[in-house]
Amino acid sequence: MGYIRISWQRGSVAAATLCLVGCAVGPDYHKPKVQIPESFKEGVDWQRAQANPQGSLSNTWWLDYHDEQLTKLVEDALKANQSIIAAEAAYRVAQATVSASAAALYPTVSASVSGTRADYGSAAAAARAKGGVPDDQLVGDVAGAAAHLRGLTSANGKVGVIGYCSGGRQSVLAACSLPLDAAVDCYGAFVVGTPPEGMPLKVGPIKHLIKDLSCPLLGLFGADDQYPSPEQVAELEQELKAQGKTYDFHSYEGAGHAFFSVNRTAYRPEAAMDGWDRIWTWFNRYLTA
Repeated sequence: MGYIRISWQRGSVAAATLCLVGCAVGPDYHKPKVQIPESFKEGVDWQRAQANPQGSLSNTWWLDYHDEQLTKLVEDALKANQSIIAAEAAYRVAQATVSASAAALYPTVSASVSGTRADYGSAAAAARAKGGVPDDQLVGDVAGAAAHLRGLTSANGKVGVIGYCSGGRQSVLAACSLPLDAAVDCYGAFVVGTPPEGMPLKVGPIKHLIKDLSCPLLGLFGADDQYPSPEQVAELEQELKAQGKTYDFHSYEGAGHAFFSVNRTAYRPEAAMDGWDRIWTWFNRYLTA
């Protein structure tokens, strides 16, 4: 038994139509008379879906039908099915990791015409070399991004932040400066303490802002790290306790700074995998409807 797979792409639909025409019966065929009602009771108040200008289904196809009940059903299902959201996020993380690892294999040419392996974090390194992104600018950038996310029809209105190294500090800074729903600090340096002399990063401690922390904070640290050191992590935890904030800290023995970075010798697979599990659990707990 043969079958025809019909795609929404114009070329595929045309091909399917030709195949169906080719299956027509002989010259003695008479078209049967079928009485078709002018309308169906189930279709009262329905509106015809508007064609997509690009000729393909949009990511929010259900909105094209202008049906409040359909829209509510689909969007409620999307919000409730966090396994799909988590799977998509995990897939995108895997894609980014593979791309970053592949980028490290290609040579680049510097101003001195020396061949080196590319560092996918070179943009961040360049920013840190100039002192880092100013705190006020960072807060403004995150505020704009959060407003955009909350304005999406597919979003549930909740926003979380995550950062690594100096980005971990920025994650805490954003959570202390803006109304957010969850934050993750992965070995964020200088939330407590100041950069040592000679380090180009121009930032200061933000422990005094913990009183304004707006959401639960997950912290993942390496027990062998220096920035932040175990003592600095303990100091931050003490402040969180004193301010009555919701948090969860975990330190990994045998791991130092950047243990999530797959293209560095600091990478610790066991710690990284456990860390990702904790991150997904954290966001699932505080960012679901």
